[in-house]
Amino acid sequence: MSDTLFFCPDIATLPQLPLQESQHCVKVLRMREGDPMTVTDGHGFFYECVLTEAHPKHCIVRIEHRTEMVKKRDFVLHIGFAPTKQMERNEWFVEKSVEIGIDWFTPLLSSYSERKELKKERLEKIAISAMKQSQQAFLPVIDKLTRFSDFVVRPFEGRKFIAHCHDLPKKRLAQTYRKKENALILIGPEGDFSEEEVGMAVANGFEPVSLGETRLRTETACLVAAHTIHVLNNQ
Repeated sequence: MSDTLFFCPDIATLPQLPLQESQHCVKVLRMREGDPMTVTDGHGFFYECVLTEAHPKHCIVRIEHRTEMVKKRDFVLHIGFAPTKQMERNEWFVEKSVEIGIDWFTPLLSSYSERKELKKERLEKIAISAMKQSQQAFLPVIDKLTRFSDFVVRPFEGRKFIAHCHDLPKKRLAQTYRKKENALILIGPEGDFSEEEVGMAVANGFEPVSLGETRLRTETACLVAAHTIHVLNNQ
C-alpha cells in the first residue's frame, strides 16, 4: 500500500476519483500518469491502481489488484450524540473516533440540544479524511440529525446504553459492558439529557451508565465511551 490513500466509493464500477480527491492527487501531490496509487471504496476493499489520466477534476485510474479487508473488530460500535454548538468540537470527536474505530454515528436532537441543525456533509468529509489518515478500508455511517424520541425506539442488535449525570441509579460503562458485545451508546448535550428522555430510553431497553467521576464535555464523553469499548475488547 502506498503512503497516501485515496477514496472513491464507486471505483469498482467507475474508476474515476471524485473532484476533491482528484485535486489533491494532481495539484497537491503532483502525481502523473503511470504513478501507482492505493484507493479504498470505504466498504472494506483496497485497490492497487495506476493513474492513467491526471486531471484536476477527474483523475482516471486502472485497477491492478483488489484486496478485501477483514474487520479487525468483532463488535459493532454505534454512538448517538447531541452535537455541540461549536462545530469544530463535533468534527474533533468524529475524527478521533474514526481513527480509533467506529461503525456508526447518529447526531441527536434532544430537549437541551445546543445545535438544532447539522449539515452532515462536513462530518462525512472529516470521517473520510480520518479513514484515509489511519489507513482503513471501512467508512462509518453518519446519519442525519435525528430526534431523540424517534431514535430510541429503533431496534439494535446488542447492548444499549445511555450516559447521563442525573442522580439516578446507573452503573459504570466499564463495569457492565462485556467483551465482544455490540454497543450503542447515547451521549447528551452540555445540559445533559432530560430525566424524561432518560426514562424514555430506559423504557426502550437502554441501560443507564456513568463514564467516570467527573463531568465531561459532550465530545470528550463521546470519545471516552468509544475508547472504553475498545480497551475492554483488547484485554
